[in-house]
Amino acid sequence: MLQAMRKHARFFYFLFFIIILTFVFWGVGTQDNPSAVNLAEIGREKISVEEYWRAYEKIREAYRETFKGQFTEEIEKKLKLKEMILSNLIEEKVLLISAKEAGIIVTDKELQDAIVRDPRFLRDGVFRKEVYFKTLSLNRLTPEGFENSLRQQIILFKMRGLVESVVELNPAELKALSGDEKKAEELKQAALTNKRAVAVKSFVDAAKQKLNIKLKMELIS
Repeated sequence: MLQAMRKHARFFYFLFFIIILTFVFWGVGTQDNPSAVNLAEIGREKISVEEYWRAYEKIREAYRETFKGQFTEEIEKKLKLKEMILSNLIEEKVLLISAKEAGIIVTDKELQDAIVRDPRFLRDGVFRKEVYFKTLSLNRLTPEGFENSLRQQIILFKMRGLVESVVELNPAELKALSGDEKKAEELKQAALTNKRAVAVKSFVDAAKQKLNIKLKMELIS
């Protein structure tokens, strides 16, 4: 069971990606809260205890739903799930810092396009302003807070995309792919996804060396 989970590590990163998207809607981790207790400080970026536990609960629940009774507390400890989640939250903050240094921005037009395409704000396939405001109100979010959060996430996706854009499979890696055309293409995409993930991690690890990172692990132990 443990080997299967580790073998399919991309499942975790997919889950984490989905959780980060839900943070945009919750407004968690992107709005300043002077009273928040911080678990980590990465340069000027912070990860609050609340932000961490929200990610933890959501990802753990997703594992439980996927693997049913096989996902035990023992398996969770062996996977080092808490450490994995914190590591990925830190990665997001490092990428945001790097994006700022690279001058990556989100225009008002890009932000508007992202909002009007969000299915939560559509009725009969059309964006409705009244639905937008009502949905935010029901979730105790202000338009300003939500849009600031969304803007940050778009910047994050742009930065990740910038790092991944230079990664391709070399001739030797392509030659190693076998099977019919459909299978070879699937293997190619899987290999490319893995290689890009490694590139992002390498980029983040290098960027972290230049940052002052403070952790309070006792808050989640």
